[in-house]
Amino acid sequence: MLEAATEILGGHITGWAAFAWAGARWFDGRDGNGNERRVPIVITNHRYRSRSGILLSAERLPLSHWFVLDGVNGTHPLRSAAYEARHAPSLLRAVVALDMALQTDTVSIAELIDHASTLNGWYGVERLRQAIGLADENSWSPMEPEMRLHWQLDLGLPHPLCNHPIFDLVGNHIGTPDLLDAEAGVVGEYDGGLHLAGERRASDIQRESLFRRAGLEYVTMTSIDRRDPTQFLRRTTEARERALRLRPERRWTVDPPAWWTPTVTVDQRRSLTAAQRERFLKNRAA
Repeated sequence: MLEAATEILGGHITGWAAFAWAGARWFDGRDGNGNERRVPIVITNHRYRSRSGILLSAERLPLSHWFVLDGVNGTHPLRSAAYEARHAPSLLRAVVALDMALQTDTVSIAELIDHASTLNGWYGVERLRQAIGLADENSWSPMEPEMRLHWQLDLGLPHPLCNHPIFDLVGNHIGTPDLLDAEAGVVGEYDGGLHLAGERRASDIQRESLFRRAGLEYVTMTSIDRRDPTQFLRRTTEARERALRLRPERRWTVDPPAWWTPTVTVDQRRSLTAAQRERFLKNRAA
């Protein structure tokens, strides 16, 4: 990536590459299928041409979009996030890109809305606006927005709470699920390869037990469901119908106790000290 950035004189890396250069975890230069992506670079000198490993963009580059990090010319995080969403191959990939950009706390949904308002006529701006409407500031991994969009777009469910802590009625923290349908009382979790064995699996089983004991239904999505989500959608529908029909006693709440430090929005996380970020946000990398 650095070679590409320095090879194109006057160029500015953008999109995933700008976030990767800044150290963002989930921008590793691979697409949703694991294939390597080219480094997107905005150019003002049109004598260059896209080639292997490099994707050139001739979109206009206002000075307000410039950003320099560790001596490398890039674009502002808002421009970089918007570029990813505008050029994404699908609405799903656009939402995933925005969610992972929002996780860095360098952009917020409100700021993205304002930025999109300045891009009338730009390529992909309608996709960007759709993606902003579906994005969430508290996704912890790329699979969470994928699971969330199955709930919202395939099943027509309301936008669930993402990684929102759940407490018992005396203020004890029960757990923080990937998704929570607070209306019906259904927890959604994605179980990847790390969840299949050993202590992690035992911990997951205990978490499920705690959620169910509090009166919550529980549904899991696995990597197999990514290829064909039919069974996951069926399990979700059944869990939600069961929750609404049985209406178990709610022994849980999403209202935090007074001592809890909330971190579910970009603004809340930006207000943390360095020590608080280390303490309260470490689970986002788990």
